Amino acid sequence: MPSSWPVLPPYDAWRATCDTLHGHTQVLGKFAVALAPPEPQLQHAALRLTGRGWETLPLPAPDGSGAFVVALDLRAHEAVVEHSDGAVRRLPLGPDRSVGTVARELLAAAGELAGEVEIDPTPQEVPWSVPLVEDDEHATYDVAQVETYFAVATRAALVLAAFRAPYRGRATPVNAWWGSFDLAVNLFSGQPAQPPSDDFLMRNAMDSQEVALGWWPGDARYPRAAFYAYAHPAPDHFSEATLEPPAARWEAPLGEFVLDWDDVAAAPDPHAAALAFARTAFRHACAVCEWAPELLASAEGSPPPIR
Repeated sequence: MPSSWPVLPPYDAWRATCDTLHGHTQVLGKFAVALAPPEPQLQHAALRLTGRGWETLPLPAPDGSGAFVVALDLRAHEAVVEHSDGAVRRLPLGPDRSVGTVARELLAAAGELAGEVEIDPTPQEVPWSVPLVEDDEHATYDVAQVETYFAVATRAALVLAAFRAPYRGRATPVNAWWGSFDLAVNLFSGQPAQPPSDDFLMRNAMDSQEVALGWWPGDARYPRAAFYAYAHPAPDHFSEATLEPPAARWEAPLGEFVLDWDDVAAAPDPHAAALAFARTAFRHACAVCEWAPELLASAEGSPPPIR
């Protein structure tokens, strides 16, 4: 039986829409950075992929009136500001509405509902540098491409959630990272780690021993959708592993194991294939990074999360 899982085209085939959507998520992330209480590993800055799209957690209203969320509704194709008192503002995402236009309107809508919000408009982890509120270059929004992306991302998020569910150590939820435009779960050993650099992001996000499993839709570096896995810190021989399914491989330029989405979608059981990648990657990481055996056992369901 052919797979019913959707297939995302190569990055170059939908680059204009992908970059615009990425820019919109950055605006949401800036709201979280400005207002959410700071958490270790910058968890307060992460967004969530929900049943309607990308969304902040409830954020404290600057005027003290309660809480509000900012969302990208990828079903209705709207940016949304929603207050805990029920007030809502909805703004169209397309067609041909730029990141800058939507950003300015979101800030104005948030000001009306929750009080004035000031964000740092500098884009992060992207090859462009125009401030988000001034970005009128990224304005392509193809509805069909966005809907395919959302369908694929939803499947990926379900795999990551299933993988992390039984783990009894500290772990993140399925985070939607607006800088790198990926979905990821991070499992921690409980031990500290030396960050790879003193850069703000690195010294805060990577100060603990961890294994990360994630998915991204492709970018200029790696122009196709894929699951990925890495460990920090990792020994020199970390790349020497054979993971499941057979299509999984070490991608040296990225410094990560990857499993292309097309190989997942073509599998007889795509969910099982992607889950096998996550589990074998974590098993390998625990072995070579010398994590406590109990942590690996818990990730594999021993003891079970529910008895």
